[in-house]
Amino acid sequence: MLQISRAIPMRWRDLILYAFTAMARYRTRSILILVAMSIGVGSMLVLTSLGEGARRYVVSRFASLGTNLLVVLPGKSETQGIAASMFVTETTRDLTIADAMALQRLSSVRRVSPLVVGSARVSWQQRDRDAAVIGSTAELLDIRHWKMSQGEFLPPGDAERASPVCVIGANVKRELFIGQQALGEWVRIGERRYRVIGVMASEGRSIGVDVQDVVFVPVAAAQALFNTSSLIRIMIEAKTRENLESLEDQVIALIKTRHQGEEDITVISQDAVLNTFDRILGTLTLTVAGIASISLLVAGILIMNVMLVAVSQRTAEVGLLKALGANRQQVVLLFLTEAALLSLVGAAIGIFIGMAGSAWLQAAYPDVEFVIPYWALLSSALIALLTGLVFGVMPARRAARQDPVISLAQRL
Repeated sequence: MLQISRAIPMRWRDLILYAFTAMARYRTRSILILVAMSIGVGSMLVLTSLGEGARRYVVSRFASLGTNLLVVLPGKSETQGIAASMFVTETTRDLTIADAMALQRLSSVRRVSPLVVGSARVSWQQRDRDAAVIGSTAELLDIRHWKMSQGEFLPPGDAERASPVCVIGANVKRELFIGQQALGEWVRIGERRYRVIGVMASEGRSIGVDVQDVVFVPVAAAQALFNTSSLIRIMIEAKTRENLESLEDQVIALIKTRHQGEEDITVISQDAVLNTFDRILGTLTLTVAGIASISLLVAGILIMNVMLVAVSQRTAEVGLLKALGANRQQVVLLFLTEAALLSLVGAAIGIFIGMAGSAWLQAAYPDVEFVIPYWALLSSALIALLTGLVFGVMPARRAARQDPVISLAQRL
């Protein structure tokens, strides 16, 4: 038994040894507390990993669109923010290939890629399938950082030239040609014929586009195919990230001049989109972690209840400690040390459970990067410790108030 005297203060080594001895002596009680605390910490970390994985997945998908990008949409958005930019409904004047060519002449612009998007039936011999058709220029490949599997991308040169060539995705090639050579073959898209000059690699994926299922044609050819003279958007790559803000103003001013003084476009900065989603999903991660931390509150209540029961079972032990010279503060410290150690050991087990759960999620969904942030590991351990201390105060104070004579008399 721990020897305590009024003259010699209690040492931390003695406190920890006493707490571990009590934990080993009352195994059932200790196991209940450890299970509750570990489940609370583990669930908090797994849910935080889910939120962080979702944030990283969305941000990486937007980042795969390219770097230093501005997207010009037809129609003026009257409000600010990402939602408004995605739901532009009023269009004064269409964007044209001539607008895109004019933007290319701005000094801060590295590349410009006009886009026309539609859907058509693609056929070769007796096989056919529906596919998304994107009309653009040679610059799109470098802007989006895509790769070619075979052949070459759309030919450079005059964007207004409707060359009858196309580049197909890997799935389109596999379903139409079934192991045969596609390069040089003529396919029918809608009512027009195009010669296959390239096949996309399968790695080019981002939000809204999977190049495996897409057919690319020159932008002028796409306008002829879909019988339209307008563009759905223009993608602009700036020379440097520092140029983005000033370039946005230059783009608006140039298009306004070309459209008879009407500011009838919306310019979206890729950084603004990324920052918006990062803030939204970061807040979601914190919210999920906060909800999960409620389980730690439940574990704290269990600690309090179990420790209250333990105090009644250890009345004689407390009396003996006081008879040996322990004062109220020392008795409180003994019980709080025990609660703190139970919380920390439970938190350690919970961290292991959380990391195992995150690893399982990573194995089940390899496309998403499930990571437990360092702040979550640290905060879960701190919250577990604080929970054990806060809910251990009442049982500790109750034990300290016991009269040693009465406590020892109960033992006898």
